[in-house]
Amino acid sequence: MAWSRYRPSAAGKSPVASSWELTPQLFIFIASLHIFSFSLLNKSRLRRHTVTEEGLRSSSDPKTLELRKGGISTAEHRTRKKRRKLSMARLSSVLLVLAALLSVLVCRAGAAEKTGQITVFWGRHADEGTLGDACNFDGIYTTVVMAFLNVYGHGKYQLDLSGHPVAGVGDDIKHCQSLGIPVFLSVGGFGGDYGLPTNQSAVDLADHLWYSYLGGTRAGVPRPFGDARLDGIDFFFERGGAGEHYEVLARELAKRKSTRGGDGGPPLRLTATPRCAFPDGRALVGRALATGVFERIHVRFYDYPNCTAWIEDAWNQWTAAYPGSKVFLGLTASYTDACYLERKAVFDIVMPIVQKPDNYGGVMLWDRYNDEQNGNHYSSYVKNWV
Repeated sequence: MAWSRYRPSAAGKSPVASSWELTPQLFIFIASLHIFSFSLLNKSRLRRHTVTEEGLRSSSDPKTLELRKGGISTAEHRTRKKRRKLSMARLSSVLLVLAALLSVLVCRAGAAEKTGQITVFWGRHADEGTLGDACNFDGIYTTVVMAFLNVYGHGKYQLDLSGHPVAGVGDDIKHCQSLGIPVFLSVGGFGGDYGLPTNQSAVDLADHLWYSYLGGTRAGVPRPFGDARLDGIDFFFERGGAGEHYEVLARELAKRKSTRGGDGGPPLRLTATPRCAFPDGRALVGRALATGVFERIHVRFYDYPNCTAWIEDAWNQWTAAYPGSKVFLGLTASYTDACYLERKAVFDIVMPIVQKPDNYGGVMLWDRYNDEQNGNHYSSYVKNWV
């Protein structure tokens, strides 16, 4: 990957430099000054106490006379001097090691705690394995988002899981939930025929989601996954005009207190997946997020030009604008996608930046299929750093 992709931010600082509260170089330099001063002080003391053999015989200085009376020879005096030098060298080495260790601690002091959270999208490739396979993947993924429900808004609704047999998904949802892995359904996406041109179309979609996939039941409304109930809904903001009414959909879903209906069971959870630029530039996104009902926001730092060029500026704007939501860093696991980040870049450059805000949530990964195709799994490496 070309490192020149990470240009200086608008403030004139590089992403790396601006992520340090105190650089390790500066810290070690200060510690070295203290060690150097200590060295000079000890040399001065040694000089004051150095006594030559002739001085021991002829000096009338009280301290020298005391040495002579005590029977301390010149050789023994030199031995003591060497011991002092050795002790000073050992102390200097210890101080240098402590300085290096403290510099690392200082560098990381400004970062938020690691969350270990990795959200993955599933359902875009028939040969990526089952939903159950994704949840069984060594505990790497902590949330799975199924993609997509991509036909709605015109009285018709269609689920597109790229050829995955729907019949077994219900049992897989229950299996994932038994492992503590919540499962969401994402609406929108890259294809299909969708839109929310009126308030009523948004209300109708909320009802469809509630009765078909969440906690409600209604006669005559089929449930593709049987009695399995999803944990929440993701808004995948990919297209739509200013007249879309996703804020109405968000509020309607937020009224449904539980995924299981009534007041029992876990609450219905909402997430959003916008593009990387801030603001997203589309009124529909801003209005929806302004409702404040989204638990998490997955910001997609891929697929669009310059997503990673100004990552620090964009990330700080997203996290500052929505302090009540956990903000996730959206990465692609496909090295053919625009703005793909090599693992070394994620560790050395990106994670120290994104983990600083208090509402850092983790990483969102696109997607399960690409993660499998990318060598030894991109997520296995990223998991250690999130």
